Amino acid sequence: MRVPRKSEPEYYTDQVLPILLRRRVLQLTKFDYRLSSNLDDELQKLRCRVNYHALKFTKSINELGQKLVMRMRQMTERFVAVHLRFEPDMLAFSGCYYGGGDKERYELAEIRKRWATLPDLSPDGERKRGKCPLTPHEVGLMLRALGFANDTYLYVASGEIYGGEETLRPLRELFPNFYTKEMLANEELKPLLPFSSRLAAVDYIVSDESDVFVTNNNGNMAKILAGRRRYMGHKRTIRPNAKRLSALFMARDQMDWDTFAKKVKSCQRGFMGEPEDMRLGRGDNEDDEVFPD
Repeated sequence: MRVPRKSEPEYYTDQVLPILLRRRVLQLTKFDYRLSSNLDDELQKLRCRVNYHALKFTKSINELGQKLVMRMRQMTERFVAVHLRFEPDMLAFSGCYYGGGDKERYELAEIRKRWATLPDLSPDGERKRGKCPLTPHEVGLMLRALGFANDTYLYVASGEIYGGEETLRPLRELFPNFYTKEMLANEELKPLLPFSSRLAAVDYIVSDESDVFVTNNNGNMAKILAGRRRYMGHKRTIRPNAKRLSALFMARDQMDWDTFAKKVKSCQRGFMGEPEDMRLGRGDNEDDEVFPD
C-alpha cells in the first residue's frame, strides 16, 4: 500500500489499520518517516523501542563484529570509533572541493556526469553551509584539538576512501594506533568482501561498542548510531559542527595551535554528545528534519 506524502496520523488509523487487521500483514511503500514529528512522547518512545530492538544481524556478522571489538579491547581499555564517509561517489554528490586541483575536479565531475539530474553546486558555498564532510585530516585535527592524545586507539569505519592511503596518512600520523576491519580480521573478512552492506554492518557493531563514536558527516549511519547509543545507555557521540569548523580549518595556518584548539572546543559546544544535547535536526531542506539523537 502506498501512503500519500505527509499523511496525518488519522490517515493511518482510518485507512491503513483496517487493511492491516484484515490482511494481517502490510507493506507500506514510500513511508514518510517525518510523521514522527507529530507523535506524542509515548508513541515516540514506542517508535524507538521498535526501531532499535528490531535491528538484528545474522549470527556470522554479529560474531565477527564482536570478535573485532574483543581484539580492540585486548589492545586498549578504551577506543574511539571514527566513521569516515569519504567515498568518491559521496564526494561527487556533495559538490565539495577538497584541494586536489584539476585531477580531483575532473574525477569527481566524471562521476557526477552519471547522474545528469544532479543540480550544479558551488563548492565554496557548500563548505560554508557545513554540507561538506570533514576530511580524515580534519577529523584528526578536531580530535587532537578536543584533547585526544596521539596514543588514543582509533577504529576507523569506512568504505573506499577517495585518494586511498595518501588521504588517510595525515590521520594515521596524528593517531598511530589506527585500525580498520581489514587490519583486524584478515581472512575472516573475505566472505563479506562482495557485499558492502555486510561490511558496513561489521563497522556498525564495532562503532556501537566503542567508548566514543565520532563521525565526519551527518549521514544515516551516523544518525542511527547516535540515536542507538543514547537509547541503549548513554555513550558519547561527537558530531562535527561543520558549518563553524569549515572557516576554522581554512584559517588553520593563520593561528597557533593553542588558539586553534580553543576555537575548535568553542565550535563543538553542543555537538559533543552530552546527555542533555537533544535537538531536532535543522537542515536547509525538510528532509533533514529528523531526530538525529
